[in-house]
Amino acid sequence: MSCLLISTTALPVAAATGEPAAQQAQDQKGLIGRWDITVDENGKPAPSWLEVKLSGNRTLVGYFVGTSGSARPVAKVNFNNGKFSFTIPPQWEGGNQDFVIEGELAGEGIQGTITTSEGKKFSYKGVKAPYLKRTAAPSWGKPINLFNGKDLSGWKAVGAANQWEVRNGILTSPKSGANLISEQEFTDFKLTVEFRYKKGSNSGVYLRGRYEVQIEDSPKDAHPNSVLYSGVYGFLAPSEINALGPDQWQRYDITLIGRMVTIVANGKTVISNQEIPGITGGALNSNEGEPGPIYIQGDHGPIEFRKIVITPAK
Repeated sequence: MSCLLISTTALPVAAATGEPAAQQAQDQKGLIGRWDITVDENGKPAPSWLEVKLSGNRTLVGYFVGTSGSARPVAKVNFNNGKFSFTIPPQWEGGNQDFVIEGELAGEGIQGTITTSEGKKFSYKGVKAPYLKRTAAPSWGKPINLFNGKDLSGWKAVGAANQWEVRNGILTSPKSGANLISEQEFTDFKLTVEFRYKKGSNSGVYLRGRYEVQIEDSPKDAHPNSVLYSGVYGFLAPSEINALGPDQWQRYDITLIGRMVTIVANGKTVISNQEIPGITGGALNSNEGEPGPIYIQGDHGPIEFRKIVITPAK
């Protein structure tokens, strides 16, 4: 009696998909990287960001930045047949369910839906984030005083009723309210800000309107953290908390070239030429390849500024 021998050396198949493992690996490779995302929240664009990495030889993990909050770790990104999904717990948002992010590769981009912790569902699209590498050292232009010491010329208030005013030459936000955005936009620059906060208060300076350098009443002996004083919110922790405390005038000297940032807090370098991976929560948009404004947070408590000077690259 004859029998038919069936070869067992055929190309392996990706689990539960019917897709050959080689094609699955190639598709998976297309998802790896950083993505600048725009969420359609009932017709209003909102910025978001995703990074997908390969852990070991087959598991995808990552980081996700929503329209608010800091970068959140993603323990596992499920991926099958060009489609992906993952969940993250809520952070500052309301609701009691996990966020569910689903998507697929779409040409050179991604697209899909986000279901929030409150059960709302929004669509999104994403493009690969630019590297922003610079091939030559910048040539610096002339310093620009963004605050004239007299009024709010050159700035616009957004997000709430405007509480900002100028008192005795000091730009003052006496209570939580609107944020301030400079009318001018910049690419690479050196920025000096001198500020003072009340006990327990919180603010921040967004570079290009996308990357927040945290201003907060953090204890000087606190373990450095990206969400504390002089950190790049959710991404880069300072080497130490070189804060002077509430009711004291303090100073940041910040240099941003491409994605590389150096932050000097009260004369001490606490972040030295480190890469900012992506936008931070509260960013104005996710268009990282474009210039952007200086954006000052005014919705987290009293804050004052007496100097805001920027030196743009030519």
